[in-house]
Amino acid sequence: MRRLRDLLTTRGRAFVAAGVTLVLCGVGLGFTDLTRIGVLLVALPLLSGLLMRRHDLRFSLERTAVPGRIQVDEQSVVTLGIENAGGAASPLLMAEEQLDYALGDRPRFVVPRLRRGERQEVHYTVRSHVRGRHHLGPLGVRLRDPFGLSTRVAAISGSSDILVLPRILPLGGGQPPGSGVGAEGAIPHMVALHGEDDVSIRSYRDGDDLRRIHWPATAKTGELMVRQEDRPARRRAAIVLDSRARGHHGSGSTGSFEWAVTACASVGVHLLEQGYAVHLVTDETAEDGRATASMEVDPLLDVLAMAEPGSDDQFADVLQAAHPITASGGLVLAVVTELDEELARRVASLRQPGGTALAVVLDPDGFGATRRRRTGPSETACVPVLRGAGWSVAVVGSGEDLAAVWGVLSGGTARVGVA
Repeated sequence: MRRLRDLLTTRGRAFVAAGVTLVLCGVGLGFTDLTRIGVLLVALPLLSGLLMRRHDLRFSLERTAVPGRIQVDEQSVVTLGIENAGGAASPLLMAEEQLDYALGDRPRFVVPRLRRGERQEVHYTVRSHVRGRHHLGPLGVRLRDPFGLSTRVAAISGSSDILVLPRILPLGGGQPPGSGVGAEGAIPHMVALHGEDDVSIRSYRDGDDLRRIHWPATAKTGELMVRQEDRPARRRAAIVLDSRARGHHGSGSTGSFEWAVTACASVGVHLLEQGYAVHLVTDETAEDGRATASMEVDPLLDVLAMAEPGSDDQFADVLQAAHPITASGGLVLAVVTELDEELARRVASLRQPGGTALAVVLDPDGFGATRRRRTGPSETACVPVLRGAGWSVAVVGSGEDLAAVWGVLSGGTARVGVA
């Protein structure tokens, strides 16, 4: 009985109910014509449903999204290739693509009659305001009889994913203080592309510094050879993300956690463009060990696309994973929320003498629906601890311009809540 209800449309069920009523009335009152009409009304949707079952709804589906990795609010074009894999021509179908809610409304379209082996392509666009990995599919198809009395629904198996990356905001040309080699009071901590002690010898090229000529190799080969130990070197930077759920307020794109992820992504891309070897230290990279290796743009954004709020214990693991990376100095950027004094001291210890340390402290009460700032002294309790350890600190709330925050931390003239 349940399968019959699923097979019939509302109109079909109304026909059956009306037909049963007419049959009962015709038999009870002795009206043969009324009984015949009732039988017809009952038989028509049932016969229609049986005829619907004879259609072979076997299809093969190929789904591609271009591009397959997009930033928040960017569009991707999805192409569906539908091929009739049945033994006969397919009927006219209504199709609906199943999508994660973040990708918008489900696209609906008509699949025309396809001969055996014939293929039809359909295109639609998706856009997401929420980062993360979102599912595309499966594709549902629906077949109705010409009278609208019965319907048949089937799903074409197969799904794919689209990765929505965090938004990348331009930060201008600001560089962290002391990032230039030989800057006064700065120690440029460098890491070789192929190891800390990467020294190689190559042939002399026009424009090479004559002071870098390697005379023993030159005497051995008979041609000028130069040292290349400083050519592959890059400055090191570590980006630490505080993902503690209890420290973040607000939800969606206006929440403090999304602001923090956007900041880490934007600064990470900016530092990579400046030639830094960037280490991203988050709950995810601390757990699987990727924090120890420097990342390029794509892996860094992939990690941040899937970042989620975590627990206090996870942040303790993040700080533990960050210490070996920052032990040899370099630039440290920490995007954190409210910290007690003990935790602030643990964060402050990431900076080594001569290194550059920048902290973005998110004011949790500055995010969310209320967006109000606390007036008590505990609002920036961690700031004196960080400043005392040589950190540059910016305290930000919802709607704060990231470029302005970076301008202050990098020695620009923009004004935000900097301590």
